[in-house]
Amino acid sequence: MTEAAVEARSARKEYGTGDKLVRALNDVSLVIRKGEFFTLLGPSGCGKTTLLRLIAGFESPTSGTILLGARDISTMAPYDRPVNTVFQSYALFPHLSVADNIGFGLTMQGTPKAQVDARVAEMLALVKLEAFADRKPQQLSGGQQQRVALARALAPAPEVLLLDEPLSALDLKLRKEMQLELKRLQTETGITFVFVTHDQEEALTMSDRIGVMRDGVILQIGGPREIYNKPVNRFVADFIGETNVLTGTVEQGGVRLPTGDVISVDNLDAASQGAGVSLAVRPEQVRIGDGALQGRVAETVYFGTDTHCHLRMSDDTEVVARMQSPPSGDTGLTAGQTVAFDFVPGAVRVLED
Repeated sequence: MTEAAVEARSARKEYGTGDKLVRALNDVSLVIRKGEFFTLLGPSGCGKTTLLRLIAGFESPTSGTILLGARDISTMAPYDRPVNTVFQSYALFPHLSVADNIGFGLTMQGTPKAQVDARVAEMLALVKLEAFADRKPQQLSGGQQQRVALARALAPAPEVLLLDEPLSALDLKLRKEMQLELKRLQTETGITFVFVTHDQEEALTMSDRIGVMRDGVILQIGGPREIYNKPVNRFVADFIGETNVLTGTVEQGGVRLPTGDVISVDNLDAASQGAGVSLAVRPEQVRIGDGALQGRVAETVYFGTDTHCHLRMSDDTEVVARMQSPPSGDTGLTAGQTVAFDFVPGAVRVLED
């Protein structure tokens, strides 16, 4: 069994009292494995940063327990925890060089200078900033400043590194580069990373596992493919990528859509005959050109490598199909055209509410 790096046991966090009581975390239980890249994903106000702050020690749980390994750290001061945090604002010291910024924590701990210098050199090599050791933060790009902040947090070799939306201030191209950089750093160091974001792409790109949060609870935990392909409910399906949501009625052999078509569904076992259900299928799992279903092309939207075709079924349900764009960019589909389509076998799933 994989060793736990961090564990929350029925962690609750409340603010205020009486009719002004706000429950930011609602009895959350969670195990983050040692050496994994774990992401807390959810919209603003879902409780992900509150949970991160409980792990960091900036807040204490109203009830429940936070453990680091086997140690109860629920009331331990932040500076006594072998945990470091990287924030959205890098908080670099403008009067210190890159090298001195990276070594600051070690110096404050009283680490001998020779050891500090050796560790700083190691961190500079890790983040590929050896040539920038003597520069000040204001002489660096945003991505370089981010690397310095990461190196400073990693220098003391914490057991866990917490990252609170650290990429949100970067432009799109740099953000994508830093996603790969963060995963590389985590893999090379073997340190447990706990990453907080509202960005689904960041979560899917970097994570070993993802915890999807809403309203102070964790709805689903799983690997990126599991979360994407097997969402447990409609919120997760909608929040993680684009999803077609259909409705229908369970009957022998599948689900009957309002159009009268019957389709097979992957996880129908728990649904009762005659029950109304919601179904999810991803746009890339819709196949145009063959099949028993029919739809009228409402529009096609060109995205470069991909083209999205919006179909309207006879009951006005919209189904979006994502296909690879041909070299010419012309799919041959025109608005008003009626086309046949179906779904990749096993792609359609019943959603909980």
